Amino acid sequence: MRGMSYPDFFVAPMRQELVSLGVQELRTPEDVDAAVANTSGTLMIVVNSVCGCAAGKARPGLALALRSGARPDAMASVFAGFDIEATERARSYFSGYRPSSPSIGLIQQGKLVYMLERGNIENRDAYAIAQELSAAFERFCTTTDTAQTPAT
Repeated sequence: MRGMSYPDFFVAPMRQELVSLGVQELRTPEDVDAAVANTSGTLMIVVNSVCGCAAGKARPGLALALRSGARPDAMASVFAGFDIEATERARSYFSGYRPSSPSIGLIQQGKLVYMLERGNIENRDAYAIAQELSAAFERFCTTTDTAQTPAT
């Protein structure tokens, strides 16, 4: 299947939820490749989704994890079921894992170093997901929220 299976107005609020956290949308395969190639440090790619576990667990868990501590150097998302080709390209970097959405991968120098699959999201609440993501950020990311705050 190519193209869009959901109307834009339907997914716009779900996209905005991540954009408001500072996550860049990747709409094409070229966008995905550029994000991977141009990120020094750690790139987080979120495979966003319309499903309930994305809405009630993955996105809120990510929001909580980003509140303090280590963070990825760059944050991006693709939308499963909408930006089909971009999602396929993002998943091509998730070697060793079956496609799932929602999911969150951390990439360093073009290689996947951490993966949170749907199976590890749907059976947990947002707080447990936040704890897992925070631990992954501490392990694989060096940027902290205080480093991103401009000096006053």
